Amino acid sequence: MLKIQKYAAIDIGSNAVRLLISNTIEQKDKPVVFKKNSLVRVPIRLGADVFMKGEVSEYNQQRMLDTMTAFSLLIKSHGVVRYKACATSAMREAGNSDILTKKIFDACGISIDIIGGEEEAAIIAATDLNTYIDPNKTYLYVDVGGGSTEFSIIHNGKKVQSKSFKIGTVRLLNDIVRNETWVELEEWIKEYTQHYFKIELIGSGGNINKIFKISGKDIGKPLTYFYLTTYYKMLQSYSYEERITELNLNQDRADVIIPATRIYLSAMKWSGAKHIYVPKIGLSDGIIKSVYYETVSSKKV
Repeated sequence: MLKIQKYAAIDIGSNAVRLLISNTIEQKDKPVVFKKNSLVRVPIRLGADVFMKGEVSEYNQQRMLDTMTAFSLLIKSHGVVRYKACATSAMREAGNSDILTKKIFDACGISIDIIGGEEEAAIIAATDLNTYIDPNKTYLYVDVGGGSTEFSIIHNGKKVQSKSFKIGTVRLLNDIVRNETWVELEEWIKEYTQHYFKIELIGSGGNINKIFKISGKDIGKPLTYFYLTTYYKMLQSYSYEERITELNLNQDRADVIIPATRIYLSAMKWSGAKHIYVPKIGLSDGIIKSVYYETVSSKKV
């Protein structure tokens, strides 16, 4: 007997806000399958407000209200059985986040859970990584966001260490990442990867997904450190306008892709990784899986 239901995740990031709707496909005596049904992304860039001025501007508050209202209608029209909305770095730090979350709840009924950096890393690491990784290898999982980047060490299929750092693409664009934070990150990566003979990177986030797509590599094949370094230098040789007109990047991708690549390259350099795998998963996928398994376990009780 085949049972298909829809679950949704709203990921309120520092660069963009996303609504992911996935089908959960249940068959008797088989593991559940999660299949992407729809993804809507709105580049509000809350971090540009919050990291510079400490709160979300009136203009972006209105954009958030409009976006969340639209998302609530899409959730309803898709017949989603359950969803969850999570906000990360920008909303964590916004002085007016309580006011904004109340406005959104009053306007469209969406309740927003503002999660900490460690919880964010845990949700991301709990995605079905076993589908993408070799259980006998060691990986450094790097999820680059607009306000923060989450790092997890995965050894023999299990997460053994994770940490969130306030190094993100929007912060880097606005030149507000302290040098001490880079030093702390370098020390953390070196400390927790030095015991392993060989380590590979797993990269998630919109920028590395875009780079992987441009590379033309087959799904499951990694990008090399050499390829990423060459691509990084090429990006820097173009102006912002040229990246849009000649490299065909979206305007909200053409600026953040450079600092994002810098973060991945730094992680590869400090861990000694020569390859980066790009499984195209992230916080939204993790939210959907957590909501689904919570629903299933609550029915069993």
